[in-house]
This record gives sequence, structure tokens and C-alpha cells, in this order.
Amino acid sequence: MKSIKRYILLLGALSMGCSDLEEEPVGLLSPEGFFKTPQDVQTMINGAIGNMAHERYWGRKLSHSLMLRSDMASIGDQGSPQRRRDVDTFQMLADNGMVSEFWPTSYQIIGGCNQAIAGAATLNVEPSRIDPITAQAYFFRAFTYYHLVRLFGDIPYLDRPVENLEEAKTLNKMPEAQVYENIIADLEKAKSDLPNTQPNRSLPSKATAAGYLASVFLTLGEYDRAYQEAKYVIDNEGTFDLGLEPDYQDLFDATKQGTSAAKEPLLELDYNSLSDGDVGRDYTPALTGIRADERGGTGGGWSVAVPTINVYNTWDGRDYRKAVSLDTIGIFNGVEEPFSKFPEFDSRNIASAYIAKYTRFIGLSVDGNGRSSAFNYPMMRYAEVLLIAAEALNETAPGSTEAAGYLNRVRARARNGNASGYPEDVPAGLSQTDFRDIVIEERKWELSFEFKRWYDIKRLRIGEQVFGPSGLEQQAFDPGKDYLFPLPADELERNPNLAPNNPGY
Repeated sequence: MKSIKRYILLLGALSMGCSDLEEEPVGLLSPEGFFKTPQDVQTMINGAIGNMAHERYWGRKLSHSLMLRSDMASIGDQGSPQRRRDVDTFQMLADNGMVSEFWPTSYQIIGGCNQAIAGAATLNVEPSRIDPITAQAYFFRAFTYYHLVRLFGDIPYLDRPVENLEEAKTLNKMPEAQVYENIIADLEKAKSDLPNTQPNRSLPSKATAAGYLASVFLTLGEYDRAYQEAKYVIDNEGTFDLGLEPDYQDLFDATKQGTSAAKEPLLELDYNSLSDGDVGRDYTPALTGIRADERGGTGGGWSVAVPTINVYNTWDGRDYRKAVSLDTIGIFNGVEEPFSKFPEFDSRNIASAYIAKYTRFIGLSVDGNGRSSAFNYPMMRYAEVLLIAAEALNETAPGSTEAAGYLNRVRARARNGNASGYPEDVPAGLSQTDFRDIVIEERKWELSFEFKRWYDIKRLRIGEQVFGPSGLEQQAFDPGKDYLFPLPADELERNPNLAPNNPGY
């Protein structure tokens, strides 16, 4: 991804998102005019996925919408902009400033992928040279639509470059089920043509495509297909150069990510501490950091996305992942202080443990508060594939030794040599309900703050439970409205065919 950053600005000139439709058509591109070699296709893909590192996408707007929407992180500093607080409290309106930023960026990524696919089709080269490159575009198009369809339901679907502005301004929404069919087709195409391994984990491999197919099928409740795709990855972990990182902490240490020894990510977004304004800038360390904390010399964080105290209180202290994931100590005036005293040193802090995954070992950071980190964000890890296999198999063959084995591989690392043996191995033979509850709980802790929890809440339809009186975060939750985000108001104004908005907005 470090070379990919050079192409981030390219897409501003070469592709269009839905929100650009009122602009002059400088972005219309003739594939015959630009694409001469397979490297030109790779350049277009690099530009498309370079948008993922922008502040409008994973740098802040999309990633933190997902984090705040979950039950594991809430707003700490109540002076944070209203748009963030509304995402957190299910008070979003159609003009929410988080959505209005990541929606058009999503379609910029998709637009670049569509240009790459169309451009590749014009080249007269051997399939062995071009197909593995084009497969990246199919994968990232599916990746982007997978986020959109889970957040919004029915959405506009573009699978070719924008060539007619008037036609584009009259697009209709595609039904959610059909969007999923297209995502699956793209991922299957990617799985067929991608190589077994890539030079770095910022580019997808066969395992990446299969892992995402497993996730999609799990989301759709097609458990046998989810299991088969996850099992394909597991059975070929040597071929795909995959494995669990021995030390969970190393997954979140920028100095140890992206090396040949780092085998757990199936896909990662690689920040390199370089940015041009908000292009390539990672805000997560700042947003999750402790105000006035002197550790690391970054100037402290902004106390925006903070776990509720219930996260700390309900997470068993014998679980090594808790120590890795949460900061309970800050440094103020050169002295270590417990989280109960954080507000004494800045009133915008709250008395709770903070997220440590993105503040403890961020590598070089050229901007204050930890912005522009060198962190690699795991979009999918091998541990998640194991958990998908365990959950899906339990739905079709309850009580199996195989499903328990996948779960126990993840739990063995979480013990980290703990003499108490916690978390203990799960035996085979549990009821389907009991095993299901355990594996969902395991996902909550294993993937904590990795932007997955909201999607689990949605697919399992447990919003009323997890935001209720006994949940980690108490919020008024409306199941008739709150499982979907609102379509952006400016998009509906630009194209009335997208109306009506999602229920309740």
C-alpha cells in the first residue's frame, strides 16, 4: 500500500462517484485512450483503493461510524461534533456529515474498479498476464459494495464506467438481494483469478476472496456455503501462507506488521505515516486516545470513541486480549495514573479504560495526536476465518469436534500461557444454542474495536438486546429503523429515483 498512496489523487481526475454528477465531465475516461498495458490497469486499481486511506473513508468517516454504531464504543468527549454523537445514539438524520462523506468516496473506489475492468477488456494480452490484475478490481468492487449494502440495504449499483451523465442521474436503487448476488459473483471471479499469495497483504489473494465469500454467506445465513469457503482457506493455510500470530499484541504493533513473519492478515490497509492533508491520514489513534496522555509523545488523543465502563467490567481479566485491547493507565505530569483519574487531568476524558489497539504501537507519526500513523489495519484476519467456520458448521452440524477445534485454536492464543487456563477449551457436544452463544461472544472479544461488531449486531438482529438495560451500552434502539443508515439527503435531492429513504428517515 505504500506505493499505492502515490495514486490516491488519480481517481479525482479519472473516475466519478455518485455525488460528482453535477460537476463538469472531466472525469469521463476513454479506456482505449488510457489503458495500453497491464501496468496501466494496476495503476487504476491502485488509485481506486488509495481512496480507502482517505479521511473520508477508513481514515475517519466510515471506520468510526462502524465503531460508534456498535455497543463496545461510545462518545467520550461530549463536545465532539453532533454528527458523531448522532451515529452513536441512533439519532442520525439524512444529512449526517459522516455518511455524506464516505458514501461518495465509496463510489469513487467503485468507479476506479469499473474503469480498470473496462480498460483491461480492451487489452490484447495473454489472460495469464491481465486476469490476476483485473481480479483485484473485482475484489475491491465487491469489498466496497459489501460495506454499502450492509449499511444501507437497497443501493445504486454501478458495474461499468459512467459514460452518460444524464442516464447516471436517473439511476434506481438495486434490491439488496440482487446486490449480494453481484458481490458473490465478483468474489467468485476474484477467487478464480487471484494468485495464492501476493507481495504484500494490502492486495487480495485467493484466500482473501474466499474469506470474504465466507463472511458474505454467513451474513446471508447460508451456513453451508460459509463453512465451505472458510474450510477452503483453512485446508490450504500453508499454500496461502496463513497462520495465527503467536502473540496477539504483535497484530497491533506497527513495527511488526507488514513483515514476512506476519501471516495472519488476509487483507490489510497499510498507512505509512505520510499524508497530504486528509489524503492518506489515519485519525484513529487521535480519536481513540486519552486526552493529555503523555505516553508516546504524540500529545495525547481526543477522547472520542471510548469503551463504556461495562466493556471493562464484563471482560474477564484473565483474557490476554483484554490487556492488549484496553488502556487502563495514562501518564500525566510524568506519573502513571489509573483510568478512574483520567477526567482529573482533562475534563473531556471519561473514567473508563480506553482502546489501546490503535494508540500503543502506532510507529512513526508525522502529525500531532498520533494522526498519520504507520499502522496496518486488518480488514480480515485468519482468526476470523476460523470463527466463521466454527459458527457456520455449528448451524449445520451441531456438537461437532471440528467446530470446537476451530474455536479452540483462537482461544489457545488468548490464554497466552495463563496458568488459570482461561479461556478454557470448549468441548464438543454442546447444544447448538450454547455453542452459538459462545462463538458470538468470542467474536466480540477477539475482534474487539476492529469495526466488525456492528455488522454482527445487525446480521444477528440483537440490537434490542445489546443496547438494552443489560447491554454494554444503553441506547434507545428501534429495530424498525436503526439497522440501516439513512441514504444521504444530497443524493436523494440529486436523484429523486433513490427515494424513498430508508424507513424512519
